[in-house]
Amino acid sequence: MSLDVHQPALIGVDWGTSSFRAFLIDSDANVLDSKETDQGVLNIDRCGFLNVLEHHINGWLEMTPMPVIISGMATSRNGWIETPYVSCPAGVEVLASNLTRHIVPSGLEVHLVSGLTTRNDGAPDVMRGEEVQIAGLLADGIRDGMVIMPGTHSKWVTLADGVIRNFATFMTGEIFSAIRTQTILGRLMSDGPASAKSFKLGVEQSKRCGTELLHTLFSVRTLTLFDEMAKDKTPDYLSGLLIGAEIQGAILLLGDPKRVWLVGRRSLLSRYQQALQALGIESIRAGENIAALGHYAIARATGLVS
Repeated sequence: MSLDVHQPALIGVDWGTSSFRAFLIDSDANVLDSKETDQGVLNIDRCGFLNVLEHHINGWLEMTPMPVIISGMATSRNGWIETPYVSCPAGVEVLASNLTRHIVPSGLEVHLVSGLTTRNDGAPDVMRGEEVQIAGLLADGIRDGMVIMPGTHSKWVTLADGVIRNFATFMTGEIFSAIRTQTILGRLMSDGPASAKSFKLGVEQSKRCGTELLHTLFSVRTLTLFDEMAKDKTPDYLSGLLIGAEIQGAILLLGDPKRVWLVGRRSLLSRYQQALQALGIESIRAGENIAALGHYAIARATGLVS
């Protein structure tokens, strides 16, 4: 894509726990260029955020002055500049009206997106970064339905009438890692080629056992003890148990969707699609540049771009 034809209009930065992604976006919300590194919030001390940002975007700013919008964990308490949480329901306009403006010593003005909060069963839940991806879906015309965002902490998001009505977080990825590396179940596991059959078996077992996950998890050990499952198949079986339990828990909390949108890394999305299919739920993958589209939608709603 030629920069001569498509003039840059906005820089969007998705700055997470473990990664930094920057997008150069034109006035039609197309991504002209992008940069991605492992310089996430956990890998930078507080004094280094501005250096990282300027290192990656100054070359773009030298072409033409343009607004910069930042989302993700860089706006958290452990990040660069903390922004408040905004309560659901919230759509693109609410996110736009709650941007935090910050001017750095060079005079560059950056705009930071607030996270979202909601309450389920009396306890608060939060997200930072995912709300921009959802804004991208909303801008793409998806106004109603359920969105799943797999990850270390998976998010299930309910959309209605063009706004985020509710969401819930599931610690599926972190629990998998903890069990795999820190428990007696992990001691009988070994690495091996991916096993779709073992994963599906785990999903189906979680469905049969319903809410009895703490009991069902022990089968990861006993199936190996009785030579009914090879050690290198148990990680996929465990993954199936946990993702299956996540899906069932989300249905109980947020309702039973007939179709869901999936947002996230391709490798994880394949697993969730397989699990959802086994449980009779249709799924559709969102586009890869949905975060950049969300940055543009928020910037346009607040008048940063026209």
